[in-house]
Amino acid sequence: QGELVESGGGLVQPGGSLRLSCICSGIISRYYDMAWHRQAPGKQRELVASIAAVTSGRRTNYADSVKGRFAISRDNAANTVYLQMNNLKPEDTAVYYCHADGLSDYWGKGTQVTVSS
Repeated sequence: QGELVESGGGLVQPGGSLRLSCICSGIISRYYDMAWHRQAPGKQRELVASIAAVTSGRRTNYADSVKGRFAISRDNAANTVYLQMNNLKPEDTAVYYCHADGLSDYWGKGTQVTVSS
């Protein structure tokens, strides 16, 4: 049974940076398409960034709202996926969730990111 645990969220001022981590256990993450989603209060969950499995060329994809500011990456040796978030804006405030899509489908419990002065 796979498990995803997110960390790295917190309170940051506009223009600041955070790096989220998603530690995977029970699965070999490099064989999964991995993604970060977010859900703000009163809004639907949305895809932020994704990175394909190594068998699919590790293609990355980003929501238009974060292109040029966020970067998704994976460390296969550590079985971890990261989301580097730069130039954060108040509208980035949300709970961020890690998602693994492969033989099975797994979600983490989320980490809160708050961007406020």
